[in-house]
Amino acid sequence: MSEIRIKTLVVGMVGTNCYLVYDHETKRAAVIDPGDGAGQIANMAVSLGLKPEAILLTHGHFDHIMAAKELKETWNVPIYACEKEIDVLTDGQKSLVAGYFREPYTITPDVTVKEGDELSIAGFTWKVFETPGHTIGSCCYYIEKESVLFSGDTLFAGSYGRTDFPTGSGRQIAESVRRLLSTLPDDTMVYPGHMDTTTITVLKRSIILLSGGNEMIGILLNDTAYEQDIRELLMAFYPGETFVHEKQDDVDFLRGGNLLTKCG
Repeated sequence: MSEIRIKTLVVGMVGTNCYLVYDHETKRAAVIDPGDGAGQIANMAVSLGLKPEAILLTHGHFDHIMAAKELKETWNVPIYACEKEIDVLTDGQKSLVAGYFREPYTITPDVTVKEGDELSIAGFTWKVFETPGHTIGSCCYYIEKESVLFSGDTLFAGSYGRTDFPTGSGRQIAESVRRLLSTLPDDTMVYPGHMDTTTITVLKRSIILLSGGNEMIGILLNDTAYEQDIRELLMAFYPGETFVHEKQDDVDFLRGGNLLTKCG
């Protein structure tokens, strides 16, 4: 029987999911994206008898970081973040802090992580996926043994992260989503930065069907220059299917079997 337990606290003005991830027996714990409410988070850790060992940040936006420094001081634990996100974490404009708060707030992580790193925290092994797109240094944390992914604002239930913030990129998030959905097992539970949990299976269905043809494809293909990206994305969702380019009423499509996907 798995010993992992995940407690979700919804914190801050935009309802960010802060996760307390811990071993049921040892009570060793990690905290993911403490976006606000340091007292609330600390009190919950005490009530559960937890022994926090680390704070993991999926990215540097204000709603995921604003309680991190206070909790670090309370627990004397390190803050982890992707090395490519330092520019966001240390710039109030890029972190969106300046748009919501008068006082500056920046973070310099104690430990930086990168693609493929494996972290041993709270008795679990956490694999790092760099998933740029929402921000340049967004990342996800995957505990393979427990089949859980903490996706920050890269994946949501039925959707994916916005790319219209500083350092965001539609092309990059599409590749990040494609890679996660084609790499992780279908039964992987996804714990996003906002809203409800989901699974890779559900995401494969829901993202491809967004906006009546695929909003993801709309991001990728404002012109047909990105057709190969879309072809690869579709092939990840539908293994073994072949997609060919065709035109109907001057509109470009990729057709595979009974699926017709608009390209632009």
